[in-house]
Amino acid sequence: LKSAAEAGAELAVFPEMFLTGYPPHDLLERHWFVERAEAALADADAVSRRFPDTAVLLGTVTRSERPAGKGLNNSAVLLKDGDTLATVHKVLLPTYDVFDEARYFDAAEEVHPVQLGDEVLGVTICEDAWNEGALGLRPAYMRDPVAQLAERGATLFVNISASPFCVGKDRLRYELFSGHASRHGAPFVVVNQVGGNDELVFDGRSAAVAPDGSLLAYCPSFEEDVRVIDTASDAGDAFAAQDETDSIRQALVTGLRDYVRKCGFSKAAVGLSGGIDSAVVAALAVEALGHANVMGVTMPSPYSSPGSIEDSRKLAMNLGIGFAVIPISDVYQSYLDELDPYLGGGEVGVTEENIQARIRGNILMALSNESGYLLLSTGNKSELAVGYCTLYGDMSGGLAVISDVPKTMVYALAEALNGEREVIPRSTIEKPPSAELRPGQKDRDTLPPYETLDRILELYIDGGSSADEIVAEGFSRATVEWVIGAVNHNEYKRRQAAPGLKVTSKAFGMGRRMPIAARYEP
Repeated sequence: LKSAAEAGAELAVFPEMFLTGYPPHDLLERHWFVERAEAALADADAVSRRFPDTAVLLGTVTRSERPAGKGLNNSAVLLKDGDTLATVHKVLLPTYDVFDEARYFDAAEEVHPVQLGDEVLGVTICEDAWNEGALGLRPAYMRDPVAQLAERGATLFVNISASPFCVGKDRLRYELFSGHASRHGAPFVVVNQVGGNDELVFDGRSAAVAPDGSLLAYCPSFEEDVRVIDTASDAGDAFAAQDETDSIRQALVTGLRDYVRKCGFSKAAVGLSGGIDSAVVAALAVEALGHANVMGVTMPSPYSSPGSIEDSRKLAMNLGIGFAVIPISDVYQSYLDELDPYLGGGEVGVTEENIQARIRGNILMALSNESGYLLLSTGNKSELAVGYCTLYGDMSGGLAVISDVPKTMVYALAEALNGEREVIPRSTIEKPPSAELRPGQKDRDTLPPYETLDRILELYIDGGSSADEIVAEGFSRATVEWVIGAVNHNEYKRRQAAPGLKVTSKAFGMGRRMPIAARYEP
């Protein structure tokens, strides 16, 4: 506010639920939480007196005046020189994917513009501006608050948002807000939250759009920023979408950094297998936390190749992180000896593979307990989707950094991380993926090629396509049915997984609620 006021801004805008953070979830059902939000609003009101020439628009929770309902509103409050000029409530309450606002809030029944100086503000809150029908998609609501405000004389639209990142969303947002501006012939300003809250990462990219739909200003991605703009300017620029791989990298680094910090940690540990997934997670952790705050641990078993151990060591040297080698062969043999009467002998199978993974999980958790490291699990979306992971083994950890990153994108991230110098050893990137839990094991022995697997998963999980629809895309029915069956049958594993950072349109976790005990086949 001080920066905006000193720059001569007449209005300083802050994001949706700015005083509480978004989403506060069931904290909204605690009376003391709402009382603290009210106290914070009173503090903001007092601060506004120090800058009497600059009005403040911010998001918070307010109590509903209705005699029935949830009793709360998601609101935008306009303050100036210690006075509350207006309070605007959210009209459209999203209840899909990661959103559950109808659980907590009452929706506003009417919209009214707000006079501020020479401008008539059309204030909306996030979803209020997401009139999907304007983008040629199926409308989610019968109302368009932006159009209603335009009809009532709004000369400047301001949208405060907590719009989570997913890849490609920056272009969708621009098309949406540009469409509103050009359709109604008025500037459109959107101010979006920045940072990570649990599974969600907010990319910011606040923007101002001219009446012709061109850009007046665009804030950087994943950074806090203060930008002063003149909405009367007609000097717009062309929109340029962010590179998808770079945006995912920034989202993961931001989400990881904020999760670690907000959970009270300062350091992280990663189990290094010599494979690409753990290498990418370790490199992202260094970007997020600094090399002095990351520990890599490799735990060779009887089936670990010398090359994988060396790749782990080289990665740790390249990153400048702490590194430990803790062999598990003797511990593994002790397990086998004790369980010999119950295992039935024969070749190494899933049981023996899982024992190795769980030994490693125990070791990593012991180090976490002893040294205060947050353990980062390293499974990618492709593996979690089909159950190619071990409960209480490699799924152990406090945060699943790449659990929404398909394997093919993991390779793209590895190349991006190696952009300026070789961080991830080339041999790690080029060797065939393997869990190395039995002699000669390769992922391709039990999984379709990752290019095929990831596309089927995208169609089924993100797109909601049926088996017949996916087969019509050119995939074999046997492969499609195996993938879909594996996804469905491993829901119980994912329910027990660590929180994961959302970067695609449909992530496992809070935005995908599927039954575990369900007797159905699509």
